Amino acid sequence: MVVTTLETAELIKYAANAFLAMKVSYINEIANLCEAVGADVQTVAKAVGLDGRIGRKFLHAGPGYGGSCFPKDTLALAHFAREKGERLRLVESTSAANEAQKARMVDKIEKAVGSLSGKRVALLGLAFKPNTDDIREAPALDIAAGLLKRGAKVVAHDPAAMEAVRATSLGKKLEFAQDPYEAAHGADAVVVVTEWNLYRRLDLRMLAKIQRRPVFVDLRNLYAPEDVAQAGLHHHSVGRAPRAAGPARRKKKTKQRQRA
Repeated sequence: MVVTTLETAELIKYAANAFLAMKVSYINEIANLCEAVGADVQTVAKAVGLDGRIGRKFLHAGPGYGGSCFPKDTLALAHFAREKGERLRLVESTSAANEAQKARMVDKIEKAVGSLSGKRVALLGLAFKPNTDDIREAPALDIAAGLLKRGAKVVAHDPAAMEAVRATSLGKKLEFAQDPYEAAHGADAVVVVTEWNLYRRLDLRMLAKIQRRPVFVDLRNLYAPEDVAQAGLHHHSVGRAPRAAGPARRKKKTKQRQRA
C-alpha cells in the first residue's frame, strides 16, 4: 500500500495507464518495422520480454488499443500537462501512433484483397477486447468505418457486442452474422480483430471452402502462418511476412484442372 496525497494518487493512475499504452504502441511500431525488414514480431517480443526490466505483458502486436482507459487517459494526461505548461511528448506520440495503427490495418486489408470497392469483408470481433460487450474506442469500429469508406461491404460478428454496435450510427451500415462462418460465406477476406477464444478455434479448411477468395487477415496473430497456409488460405498478420496458401489448396486446383 502506498499512502500519498490526492494529487500524487491521481497522477499514479494516469501515469500507469499511459505507460502501458505506450508499450502497446511501441510493439505495434516495431511490428510495422518487422514487416518492412522481414523479421517476426512474435519472436522479437518474446526475446525483449525476457528482459526482466521490460517484461512480456502488453508486448502483443495488433490493431491498436481501445477501451475505457487507455485512449481517454493518454489524451487526458497530455492535455493536463499542457495546461500546466509541460509537454509529455511520449504520451502525445503514443496516442498519435495508436490512431495511425488502426488506419494502417485498413491499408493492410486492402493490400491483401486489392481494391475494396464492392468487396465483402467478414469482420470477426467488435468489442475492444474479449469477454466483454464494451465497444468504447474499439479498433474494430474504426477499421469497419475505414472499410466502408473505401467501398467494402462489412459483415460483422461478435459473441457479445453486436447489439451495442447495432445501436450506433455505424451499426446501421453493417450487416451482422449469427456465427463466424455465416460472416465468412462468400467473403473476399476474413479479418480477425478481437481475440475471442471462439476465433482461436476456427475451422480454417471450412473457411477456405466457403470464402469467395481465400484471404485470412489475422490482426491478433492468433494463428501460425504455416497452419493457415496449409488449410488453403493466404495468411496476413501484424509484424510478420504474408504467407501464400500452401499445397493443400494448390492440389485442389490441380484436380479441378484435370477434371476439366
